[in-house]
Order: sequence, then structure tokens, then C-alpha cells
Amino acid sequence: MPPHAIIAALQGVLPLAAVLTEPAQLAPYECDGLSALRERPLAVVLPRTVSEVRAALVACHHLGVPVVARGAGTGLSGGATPHAQGIVLSLARLNRVLSIDPLTQTACVEPGVRNLAVSEAAAAFGLYYAPDPSSQIACTIGGNVAENSGGVHCLKYGLTVHNVRRVTGLLSDGTAVTLGSGGLDSPGLDLLAVGIGSEGLLLVVTEVLLQLKPRPPVAQVAMASFDDLGRACQAVADIIAAGIIPAGLEMMDRQATRAVEPFVNAGYDLEAMALLLVEADGTPEEVTEEMARIDAVLRAAGATAVTVSQSEAERLRLWSGRKNAFPAAGRISPDYYCMDGTLPRKQLGAMLAAMTGMEARYGLRCMNVFHAGDGNLHPLILFDANMPGEWARAEAFGAEILSLCVRLGGTITGEHGVGLEKIGSMCEQFTPEERAAFFAVRNAFDPTARLNPGKALPTLARCAEFGRQHVHAGQLPHADLPRF
Repeated sequence: MPPHAIIAALQGVLPLAAVLTEPAQLAPYECDGLSALRERPLAVVLPRTVSEVRAALVACHHLGVPVVARGAGTGLSGGATPHAQGIVLSLARLNRVLSIDPLTQTACVEPGVRNLAVSEAAAAFGLYYAPDPSSQIACTIGGNVAENSGGVHCLKYGLTVHNVRRVTGLLSDGTAVTLGSGGLDSPGLDLLAVGIGSEGLLLVVTEVLLQLKPRPPVAQVAMASFDDLGRACQAVADIIAAGIIPAGLEMMDRQATRAVEPFVNAGYDLEAMALLLVEADGTPEEVTEEMARIDAVLRAAGATAVTVSQSEAERLRLWSGRKNAFPAAGRISPDYYCMDGTLPRKQLGAMLAAMTGMEARYGLRCMNVFHAGDGNLHPLILFDANMPGEWARAEAFGAEILSLCVRLGGTITGEHGVGLEKIGSMCEQFTPEERAAFFAVRNAFDPTARLNPGKALPTLARCAEFGRQHVHAGQLPHADLPRF
């Protein structure tokens, strides 16, 4: 069907102002946070109500038009990259906090509500929403559900999937569906866990029931300096081995701290090879006891200095550097490529050592900031897209990091999703039988494959192409390491 007929059909069921078609209007929607992958859609639809979302889906279903749902566009895997023959369905205008129930400690919100806005609305009841991605000031709950987002406090309080009770949405043909329930459990298959992290391939989210938590009376963060990356990584394992589950356990290497400090003046030790940020929260007595244990473990592991926040302002200042690592990278490099892989904590040292070698091999710098407590890496590969070949080298650098994550017993993504970025790496981690199972789940929800087509799930042809690209002279990278 010609584009003008598709646009006319959408304008026939939606307010004219809700359908964007001019090139200047479409340009901001060409990519998400992974700006290297761009495509211009036929149109962008901006509904204000669930009825308008359904009308757009029904029209696209009848016309056979692909639909890419979009939140705030802060995703980093190309998951919201448009389809050239399809529409972008933006949920940004569905941005109401529908209710907060202090008795059940829940908040019912529309998908366009910003992550931080939930905690702001719940603060009057002494509650907050625990998952806190670094982009929480801008990212939306619908996008968090799609990617199963985490944040610096996910070690103790869990990812999105652990903090959502119910997701209401629409299938590709407009059929309403509810996953989960208002209670702590629901009968039948646990489809809630299937829907969360499904990257827009299964349903369009229209409402989410979030689990809130009481705000801890006290929180303190310890900043520990290490003169050796290996000792810093071992300290992470030692803290968990001691039976301590901190509210947050983050690591930054020297390249990261030296980029961040001039940007936020957090008071970081710029000579340390690595910094650990370890937070304890709870009652004053609990925090005092846990901080003493954390301090002892850090010093026994070889920390050269340990600083503990003495006020809420100081705690927020110490965290500000970690929260602003991405914009700080943008200040020192024309472009950066943020990866997202996960591996066992015991392998963190091996990975960081290997990345040092990769920097030399690819001729690119790499800042490391990551959720050390759960082994979720976020290397920031610095490059200049205007220099011929640098993006290709950055992409290959990132692919090698993900390959090594798999070889060290980890996974290709922790919280950023697969999207377009890691679709080839899915072939390395999952067998053909496992990928067939993924397709079977997708087909059960969306038999026409109209929702976010071409994302997350690679075809057999795509995997064959990936294999040709990543096997060199009969050898995979790091052939000396064991396969898991």
C-alpha cells in the first residue's frame, strides 16, 4: 500500500495533530540513544488515550504496517529504531500517574510516566520506586518494562521485573491483554515475566502497576580507592562472600573518574586505578553495622583509602559522578558506544584485563563504569564517527566484549536489551533450538510479526552471516579461554 494511503488511514481514525508526517517532524524519531543506527519512518503517531493507541494498532493491522513502540528514546541498543515502511507509535503523551495506594504500596501509571516522576509522586507517602537507571530523569516506565531496566540499586532491590505486579497492554491487532495481577501472584503461566524485557515484540504497554518500597530512613555510601583493578574486582567478590548485599555496588576505572571529575566535581581520587561505590541503607543501627563490615572488607581487600559520606548531600555528590558518566564521556569524545554485557563476578578481573588489550588492538579508548555487584558491564568505547573506519572499529570492539562475556559464562546483555545492536551476538549465545523457542513465544503473541520487526530475534540467515564475520582464520577471538 502506498505511503499516502497509510497516512490517510491513520488520519481517518486519529486527530490530525496526532499523526506526524513532515520530514522535520520525523527526524527526532530516526534513532534512540544508539544514534549510529538510523531510519526514517513513514509517520509518527502520538496518541493521548488508550483508545487512540488501539485505533492506530487496528488500522496498521488491517493494512499490514509495521509498528515500533517508543518511550523516551533513551534506549541504547537500537530497540526503538524505526521501520522504513512502518510507523513509530510514541507513548510519550500517556504520562499520567493514575493512582498511588500507600496501603498496598503500589502505583498505577501510564507508560509515558518518567521513572523519577514515580518516586516524586510517591514521596508524600514515604515511598519510592527502586529501579533507577542512570537516565531516570528522562526514561519512561513503558521503556523500562520493554528493556527490563535496572540501575545502581538493582543489586539489592532488583530489576524492573522484580518491581512490577501487572502490565496491561494491546496486542498487534488491538486486543487487550493483562499480564500479572494486583496481588503478589496470579494463576496460570507467569506471562508477566515473559512480557517484561520483550523489547516491544509482544505487546504495546498501556498501563503498569508498580511495586513501591518504603524510603529507607538512612543511607550512606563508601568510596574506596584501589591501585590495582584486580584487587578492586576481588573486593566486589569479597563483599558478597561476606554475606553483605549492599544497596549499590558500582565500579569506575581511572579513565572514567578522570572524565567525570571535571564535569561534576564529585571529589573522586584521580590517581586510583579503580573506585568502588558501596552503599548501605536501612535504619541508623543497620547502616552503622553494615558500613563497619563493608569498611573492614574493603581494607582487607587492599583499598588504599575509604571515604564514607557523612551527610545526604555528600552521598548524592559521590553518586553524581557515576550517574553522569555517559554525559561526561560526551564531553571528552565526539562519540561513544556504550556496551552492556554481564558475567560472573569472579570473571570481572579477566574481562577488564582483556579490554586493555582490546584498546591497543582497536586503537580506541574505553571508559569502564558498571554495576559491579551483579557483574553488569557498561564499557564506554570512545571514537569519532567522522574519522573513516572508527565506527567500524568501535562496533568490532563491542562485539568482541560481548563474545568474551559469553565465553566467560555470562550473557550479551544485562539491561539494555538486544534491539538491533546485539542481534548478531544472539547467534553466539543461543542454539538454533533456543532461538526457535523464542520465535514460538513471539508468534503466540504476534503471529504477523508486525510489532518491532527485525529486532532482538535473529533469523538463521542472520546467524550464518554473523558466523562468517566473527570467525577469523578458523579461530574465534580468545580461543585460549574455556567455552561454557
